Amino acid sequence: MDTESVRSGRSERSERSQRSNRPYRNKSGRHSSRERSHDRHRERHHGDNHRNGGGHDDTDRDDRSVTIAPLPRSHHHHSDVTVTQGRNGEERIEVQIMPQDENWGETTTAITGNTSETGFSMEDMSRINKEMEEGIGFNCERYMGSIVAGMLGVLAFLSPIAMVILPKLGLEEWEQDPCGPECEGLLISFGSKLFILLIGTWALFFRRPKATMPRIFIFRAVILFLVFIFTFAFWLFYGFRIYKAKEKSYHNIVLYAVSLVDTLLFIHYIAIILLEVRQLQPQYAVRITRSPDGESHNYTAGQLSIQRLAVWCLEQYYRDFQVYNPYLEHVSRRVPKLSGFKVYDIDGVQGSQTPATRSRAIFAAAARRRDQSHNDRFYEEQDYERRVRKRKARLFTAAEEAFTHIKRMQEESGPAIPMDPLEAAQAIFPSMARALQKYLRITRQQPRYTMENILQHLATCISCDQTPRAFLERYLTQGPVIWNDKDLRSTQTWVLICDQLLSRAVKDGTVFQLRQGDVTLLIAVRHLPHFNVTEEVIHPKNNKFVLRLNSETSV
Repeated sequence: MDTESVRSGRSERSERSQRSNRPYRNKSGRHSSRERSHDRHRERHHGDNHRNGGGHDDTDRDDRSVTIAPLPRSHHHHSDVTVTQGRNGEERIEVQIMPQDENWGETTTAITGNTSETGFSMEDMSRINKEMEEGIGFNCERYMGSIVAGMLGVLAFLSPIAMVILPKLGLEEWEQDPCGPECEGLLISFGSKLFILLIGTWALFFRRPKATMPRIFIFRAVILFLVFIFTFAFWLFYGFRIYKAKEKSYHNIVLYAVSLVDTLLFIHYIAIILLEVRQLQPQYAVRITRSPDGESHNYTAGQLSIQRLAVWCLEQYYRDFQVYNPYLEHVSRRVPKLSGFKVYDIDGVQGSQTPATRSRAIFAAAARRRDQSHNDRFYEEQDYERRVRKRKARLFTAAEEAFTHIKRMQEESGPAIPMDPLEAAQAIFPSMARALQKYLRITRQQPRYTMENILQHLATCISCDQTPRAFLERYLTQGPVIWNDKDLRSTQTWVLICDQLLSRAVKDGTVFQLRQGDVTLLIAVRHLPHFNVTEEVIHPKNNKFVLRLNSETSV
């Protein structure tokens, strides 16, 4: 009832407001149909003008995106682009770029929340995922294996040192023979081996973990297990055979500690073979196919487990694959409409056609229309490529003209006021902004670049004396995935899908998927064949030639 009362009151107020503006009524007290349609058309036209900013089209909005206007008198720089005359007769540059938001290219994509009552949007979902990735639980899972391995490595490294120092502490009545030249030589060898072990362990193990895997890394676990077992066994025999028996020969104690160091060095050698050398020899051909755009690359890989091969494939993906731009999927083709078919009964017989017959006729007509649409799609793609080349040529011309207005100063004194690279970039950017904006719009790259980002890149190119083509190289293609600043995060979460145990080694025919949002990577593995190379020797007598002289030849 409350809703009805509000609606009735609103309609009465609108009725009273419109009575004073009704110039003509017919006998029934209502407007004529022609006048009502004219009023609706006028209101619609007025609303369109209001939304479009006074009737200007998209080109006018593009022209107003970057404006050169005079700055306050406290900010003046010199440039060859726009020069004004000051009060004292000196030349000064006055450049101002209108502040804009992140979407300076005026993209047509609107991001809205869901229509649920809670108002939960995709931005909130991405924020929650980011908080989960940066949470304590994820960090513990990420660094727990490295922490355990580091603690066990430090314990194993300090164990031989403790075995040598413990008899000299004098905790109990433990007398040792003096250390002779042979014992001192063992101590020197003991110290040098420990130093080599320290450098090798730091180079092999003390690195930031590049991936958090769902399953345990078997070879790494085997290495840690060997370190733990041998360290525990040496301490066990040291406690019963040396410490409890009060071994008097210090030479034997040092020799026992050196044997532990030798064991740790051999374990380090095994770790290098299993973790680094084993995977270097190529044994498999790997094909990575991305969906939905279908870009694929082929690589060769060594003997790895499924989860380690997935991490290796992600490294190649972020380096070699182009950025997936979903806006380019339907940029040059229209979606065909399969609706709007009408079936007429020409003979006037209603019962001759069944619903199944009519549906078959509709789908047959849709198939004929789809077969004929390939020609339209071909010409649409050709027209799109032509427009891209045209915008690209305009961008090259605008960038080359803009770069001609700046020159590096060779001397400190000169007729022009020096500017830093960022000021020079702000001075020449307006002359190429429109061409760059149109090119980014037609290639669907506007959401990825902001005005501040482009100015920083332009300032870097100016400071490093780069050419205009070097500046535009970043925007001519979509670029590798790793250089996509919009989606770049310190942690990338991917879902690994495979019907086999992830800790098992890959084999011929292994197929698995990696998913992240709308992007899916399909990895197929094929074993490299055994190459049987035979030798064939050409006899010297068969490697001789003669010249045939015929009347038909020109010789």
